[in-house]
Amino acid sequence: MAYKRIIIGDQEVKIPTFSIGTLPILGILLLIWLATGVYTVGPDEVGVVQRFGKVSGVTQSGLNYHLPFPIEKVQTPKVTEVKRVEIGFRTVGKNQYRTIQQESLMLTGDENIVDAEMIVQYRIKDPAAYLFNFINPELTVRQASEASLRTIIGKNNIDAALTSGKFMIQEESKELIQNILDKYNSGILIVAVQLQDVSPPEQVIAAFKDVASAKEDKNRMINQAEGYRNDIIPKARGEAQAMIREAEGYKEARIARAEGDVAKFSAVLKEYRKAKGVTETRLFLETIEQVLQDRKKIIVPDGESGGNLINLLNLNAKEEK
Repeated sequence: MAYKRIIIGDQEVKIPTFSIGTLPILGILLLIWLATGVYTVGPDEVGVVQRFGKVSGVTQSGLNYHLPFPIEKVQTPKVTEVKRVEIGFRTVGKNQYRTIQQESLMLTGDENIVDAEMIVQYRIKDPAAYLFNFINPELTVRQASEASLRTIIGKNNIDAALTSGKFMIQEESKELIQNILDKYNSGILIVAVQLQDVSPPEQVIAAFKDVASAKEDKNRMINQAEGYRNDIIPKARGEAQAMIREAEGYKEARIARAEGDVAKFSAVLKEYRKAKGVTETRLFLETIEQVLQDRKKIIVPDGESGGNLINLLNLNAKEEK
C-alpha cells in the first residue's frame, strides 16, 4: 500500500493512498461491516441497543438491525424466563440439597431461633435497568430476599412462623423484596415467594415437637368441647321452645274452658232467675244423671202404687253384657 507524506508543523504524517483498483475491495469490506449489524431477537427476548455505551432503544422479537460495532451493540436478555434464587439452602443435585446455616438461622420476635428456607422466583420487567444498574442482579435478589425474610420473621413469634403464619410471612416477604428492588430501580419483578421449610434448630427440635403435640391435643379437646356445646345447646333450646309452646297451649285451653264455664254459668243463672223451681229441678236431675250414669240401679216403686220390690240386678247384668 502506498503512502502520502504530509508535514504538519515539525511532524511528518503518512496517509495511505488508494488506487482505483482497491475501491471494490473496500466496498465489499464496507458491506460486510454493515451486514454485521443484522441480528435476531428471540420470542422470549428483547434487544437492548447501546450507542457508544448509552442505551438508545429496545427492540422486540424478530429480525432487527443496528449500526455495526463499535458504534452500536445489542444485548438480548430473556424477559419471560422465570429465574429463582434459594435462601437457606442450595440444590446440589437431583433431589439433593445442602443447608446454608449462615442464611437459614433466623431470630423470631419472641427471641427464638428457627431454621427457614425459601425460594424466590423473579423475571425481568425493565431490561435496561436489569442489565446496567447492577453488576450481579442474582446476588442483589438473594441479599434483598434474605434481609426481607429476616425482617418479617423477626416481627412474628415462633408459633406463627412454624404453623399458621407461613402464608402471611410469604406474602409480606414478597411485598418487602419488591419494594427494596424497586427502590434501587433493579428492573426485576418478583413472581412468587415460597417458604420451603420453617423448623426449629436440630438441637431443640424434639422439645418443639413435644410442645407442638401438646398444643394439638389442646386444640383437639377444645374442638371436641365446642362440638358438644354446638350439639347440646340447640337441643336444649328446642326442648325449651317445645315446653313453652306446650305451656302456652295449656294456658289457652284453660282460659277457653274457664270462659266456657263462665258463659254456661251465666246462661244457667239467667234461666234460674226466670224460674227458680224448674231450674233447681233440672240441675238436680242432671247431676243425678251424671252421678248414677255408671252405677247399678234398683227401682223401688212407692207404697201408693202397691207394686212389689223389683230387683233390676239381672237387667243391669244384661246391659253389661
